[in-house]
Amino acid sequence: MPVGDRPRQRPPTAGAGQAVDDGRWLQRNRVPLGYASAMHDNNDDRPGPMRALLVHGAGGGAWEWGIWQQVFTAHGIASEAIDLQPVGAGITATHLHDYVQQVRNARAHIDGRCALVGASLGGLLAALCADAADALVLVNPLPPAPWAAQLPGRTWPDVVRWGRDARLQSTLASMPDADAASVMHAFRHWRDESGAVLREAHAGVVVERPRCPVLCVVSASDDDVPPAITEALAHEWQASLQRTACASHVGPLLGRDAASVALDVTRWLSGR
Repeated sequence: MPVGDRPRQRPPTAGAGQAVDDGRWLQRNRVPLGYASAMHDNNDDRPGPMRALLVHGAGGGAWEWGIWQQVFTAHGIASEAIDLQPVGAGITATHLHDYVQQVRNARAHIDGRCALVGASLGGLLAALCADAADALVLVNPLPPAPWAAQLPGRTWPDVVRWGRDARLQSTLASMPDADAASVMHAFRHWRDESGAVLREAHAGVVVERPRCPVLCVVSASDDDVPPAITEALAHEWQASLQRTACASHVGPLLGRDAASVALDVTRWLSGR
């Protein structure tokens, strides 16, 4: 995190194949082999392929992107999922700018064109790094100012014990649109989060309108970031808007419709 005094290291990533999904959906929806390469062969003047850097939300990890990475790989989009880390001084000393720097460092290690894809807090981090991106995909993102003022009021302790105090019942309640295997996987992998990061994010951060193409993905129901907030952000930024039937904040990544949501995102990215 405050990486200014440290040698640059490649951030930990999650590879494709870590998904809870059993892959049968992908087999039913995979494009014909060679389709992506044929498209590039017939369009020699097109820019190079778009890669994707995936940024998870608060209390989560790179594991959240397992299903999306399988879909991306099946459709010719290379991706890496960063695991955000607390600073050396500990989680209570970790601030929003530390995570922003980690995303920037991860982007610097990816050659060529790159889309930043972020969910929840990761969406805000991606937007804060938009100057380093060729496209943004924001999934139920924590919004910048002035929309942050419309978020439900919350009080955050110095350490939010989502990992230590995880309960299966509360995980079930937060993932009504997920299957049992996905709920159990999430329950076992939640992690504690920095309260300072969440306080800073919810206080509202000023983010300039990105100059690159932006896609906002919004759940039909979301108690953490009400859909109307994401829709207003997309309208103001003249972003594309992908409405989903997902019934939770994490549904686009971990719910039963995660693979189809990811497929729609690959189609959008393929047109950039």
